[in-house]
Amino acid sequence: MKLQLLPSSFDENGLASEQQHLSCFVINDSVAVDAGSLAMATNSLQKKQIRDVVLTHAHLDHIAGLPLFIDDLFDILDEPIRVYATREVIEVLKRDIFNWAVYPNFLELENKKGAVLKYRAFEVEREIVIKDLTFKPIEVNHLVPSIGYVISDGKTKIALTGDTAETDEFWRVINTEKNISAILIECAFPDQLKELAQSSHHLTPKILRKEIEKYTGEQCPIYVVNIKPMYFEEVVRQIKELNIENLQILQVGKVYEWI
Repeated sequence: MKLQLLPSSFDENGLASEQQHLSCFVINDSVAVDAGSLAMATNSLQKKQIRDVVLTHAHLDHIAGLPLFIDDLFDILDEPIRVYATREVIEVLKRDIFNWAVYPNFLELENKKGAVLKYRAFEVEREIVIKDLTFKPIEVNHLVPSIGYVISDGKTKIALTGDTAETDEFWRVINTEKNISAILIECAFPDQLKELAQSSHHLTPKILRKEIEKYTGEQCPIYVVNIKPMYFEEVVRQIKELNIENLQILQVGKVYEWI
């Protein structure tokens, strides 16, 4: 299984930076998890192959690139973009994004091959199969209905929290899974902004340590994602000070592969 966190921010030279304003993971160059920078940072192969987008929740940094992605590909799509999400998230997309006021309602538009957008609602902890991947949705603790996932290709398995504060359900589920190759967990704010993190339902490094202690499975790499750009250096420093051997920052743009 291959995974890449797409770039979404730029340095003073106009080059992709290690900071993450938007969230979009691409698996095997063919399935996207969230769509923050989906239109802006996918390469030509990914644009050609990605027709399935799996969402964690409906906050803007996780969906911003979705309307633009469909718009860019509108005329060449020979099958619709399929958006997998909970019913609550799909309702937000219909009401607040694809509503003609913010962006065209692609459900009402077709190209010469037919529909360009389809929604696929799922239930928590009921597995869904997308291409050669199986997704198990897990409810996590965020301000809005939000989902983490266990993702498997039959040989390799990874777990992704999405945005979350302290959460027990996620760990309960992944503690029953065998042979997890990697865990991706958020850590948005530094410790000194604990109150802000708690009010917005995110983690800090000290809270992250307590969350990791809930994992009772076999040791595997744990990658930190979703660090707020303004606090990136401070959060990275505090995470290093935790001295957790298998804990590291997921590098933006790097292609990770687990066999």
